[in-house]
Amino acid sequence: MGKIDTITKMYMGNPIVFADAFNQFLYHGEQKIDPAQLAELDTTEIVIPYGASGAGVPEQKYRDVLKLLYAMTDGSTAYCVVGIENQAEIHYALPVKNGVYDFLQLSHQVSEAASAHRQAMKELKPESGEAPQEKEEPTDGEFLSGFWKMDRLIPVVTLVIYFGSDSWDAPLSLKEMYSNTDSVILAHAPDYHVNLIAPKEMSDNEINEFHSNLREVMLYIKYSKDKKTLNKVVKEDIKFQSMERQAAEVINVVTGSKLKYPEGKGDVNMCLAIQQMREESEIKGAILMCKDLGVSLAETIKRIAEKFQLSENESSEQVKQYW
Repeated sequence: MGKIDTITKMYMGNPIVFADAFNQFLYHGEQKIDPAQLAELDTTEIVIPYGASGAGVPEQKYRDVLKLLYAMTDGSTAYCVVGIENQAEIHYALPVKNGVYDFLQLSHQVSEAASAHRQAMKELKPESGEAPQEKEEPTDGEFLSGFWKMDRLIPVVTLVIYFGSDSWDAPLSLKEMYSNTDSVILAHAPDYHVNLIAPKEMSDNEINEFHSNLREVMLYIKYSKDKKTLNKVVKEDIKFQSMERQAAEVINVVTGSKLKYPEGKGDVNMCLAIQQMREESEIKGAILMCKDLGVSLAETIKRIAEKFQLSENESSEQVKQYW
């Protein structure tokens, strides 16, 4: 698993951030999904339950392609988050892939229901010598499908979070992928719509519907290629002055910003981190210029110390890093 996969998985595994993403997408920021009520789903259990002789067929390849970050449930709905890192990671058949995954989830529920019914029927069978217990027998249709008339599925909602700063240019529905333009045909063809959070496609008002630091993460990604606007946003938004380290690390990794901030467990001042990153970039440029001009190591250390108001030791460490 790559660094971006790892850090975004850890980040979205936070129930507060996870619930926030769905509350923004589904309810425009209303706090309908309670993170305290969410329980993690074991995605390794997702299988197709209709293989040869009824055996389950693992479909790990779909999870690998989809980059599933996390799945949780509150008992009434199954929520899944798929992460896409950058433009190169966009899957142009995503409506098909997501649709397959959602139906795998639903198929797993059907399989679980069938297994529960089989176990219940075994437990209801009378032991030798005892009178038979009264029980409601399944109909032929219920028995064959394993899913009884009164059984119900919990909905599966898969949300794609695009951690890239480019515009989304892939289809968001099956109908966008079909070649047949006959409206009558398309009206009866199956469709599937991708639920997408993509910073570049969101207005600032929509991003402000987030209540966790996912808001700052999305804002930063949205403007990461527009340095002027990014500077203004980070400088004027007080939340960037004291940001949880995990969110700052997500920003740093997914945008490749090379931000500089102290190691440890404390919050990160993003304004200061950007400033320090720029200063280091300027120092590096000045050092390399001195080197190209044939300036000696000792003289370069002296010049860098004077120009950037560093101590001789600080200047020496910086110069030797790029010399």
